[in-house]
Amino acid sequence: MIRLLSLQDPDVVEQIWSLQHTAYRLEALAIGLASFPPLSDTFDSIRSSGEDFYGYLSDELGEDAEGGELLGVISIRAESSVHLSVTRLMVHPEHMREGIGAALVSYVLDRYDDIRHFSVTAGTLNAPAVSLYQKFGFMPGETVRSTAGVDLTLFHLHR
Repeated sequence: MIRLLSLQDPDVVEQIWSLQHTAYRLEALAIGLASFPPLSDTFDSIRSSGEDFYGYLSDELGEDAEGGELLGVISIRAESSVHLSVTRLMVHPEHMREGIGAALVSYVLDRYDDIRHFSVTAGTLNAPAVSLYQKFGFMPGETVRSTAGVDLTLFHLHR
């Protein structure tokens, strides 16, 4: 089940933060970085990010009976009335290769069917992310070097 997550709920923000640290710490290790910008986020920086967060929850009901464990998250930011940026996509490492990332991208593309331009930045050498975005028709654009020393590619989808 995918649903909009409330950043007003401290428990939800804590779950997002925890998932982000678990997923991005693994990515940082995979690309050989000791420090990775997403790992410096705090509860407050997530809450005040201006992004909309959608969560992929397991089917098992949690303590709040609203859904199960948070297995993946995608966040977006409106850049204009016709352009959305995917700002984060993370899947719990224990649930990678289960189609969760694809389900989240598909959900956003379907939910925002009036949007004509999407963009997302991914590590140039992050083959699974690059493959996922290209599967949905995102085309690579410019490549830049991040402050952390990683090459990032900006992908665009025009429809």
